[in-house]
Amino acid sequence: MTIKEIQEEIIDEFSMFDDWMQRYEYMIELGKSLPLIEEQYKTDDNLIKGCQSKVWVHAELDGDKLIFTADSDAIITKGIIAILVRAFSNQKPQDIIDADTQFIDEIGLKEHLSPTRANGLVSMIKQLKLYAVAYQTQLK
Repeated sequence: MTIKEIQEEIIDEFSMFDDWMQRYEYMIELGKSLPLIEEQYKTDDNLIKGCQSKVWVHAELDGDKLIFTADSDAIITKGIIAILVRAFSNQKPQDIIDADTQFIDEIGLKEHLSPTRANGLVSMIKQLKLYAVAYQTQLK
């Protein structure tokens, strides 16, 4: 699936819920299915700066696709990074770089997060894209 198709799928899933409590519960469930980062990668180098909670993200190239694993010490934050990992993992670095993140606004996520979590969300997106840039240069 393309990034856009995955994003559309996420939008559809979130639209099934009537209120934000249900969406938060769904995000927590998504966090439980997150491809977890190996303990050896839970280092300061893999911590996302700008998040109030601890969020670790690791990326590695598998062929020409970037695979992300992550974890967080907070359940909502874990759900947020799970959504991003789902949208961007197993994609080509250039596609990640070119992808927009409008789907975040479409599911209403940013407006329902505290300012510190919203800043953390921006930091997570930025970090995933930075990984993509770094790996894209290796592919050339």
